[in-house]
Amino acid sequence: MSKQHWSDILRKNNLKVTPKRLEVISCLVSETSFLSADEVWQHLKPKFKSLGLPTIYRILDELSAAGVISRIFTSDHKQFYFLCPNQSHHHHFICESCRTVVDIERCGITEIGDDFAESTGARVTSHILQVNGVCAKCCLLERGSV
Repeated sequence: MSKQHWSDILRKNNLKVTPKRLEVISCLVSETSFLSADEVWQHLKPKFKSLGLPTIYRILDELSAAGVISRIFTSDHKQFYFLCPNQSHHHHFICESCRTVVDIERCGITEIGDDFAESTGARVTSHILQVNGVCAKCCLLERGSV
């Protein structure tokens, strides 16, 4: 996707279009797995003389809050970021071995939220589900089958 596309998405989310924001997005677009804030910073430091890690965290937080990127949490409670091109409602399976992110299209959480809202009078506005584990390919590698 073009810089114009991402510029439009930033504007749509009331975020100022800046070279640093566009480069953070570009960095995440170019990756097939999730990255930590430090990894994004390491990728971008050569392009910007004055780029601090706090700036990267701020940009990632803004992009995540706007729904442009996804936060990924590993079982050891570390936080990562992923730009998922799938804009439909879905969830993710995270392989903690090879860092693959796989879309889970089926969602049973909506019904749980609806039941909860109906029984309590609450209003559910969103939900997040992430399944962590080891993908089939990595399981085979662990067993020495590949």
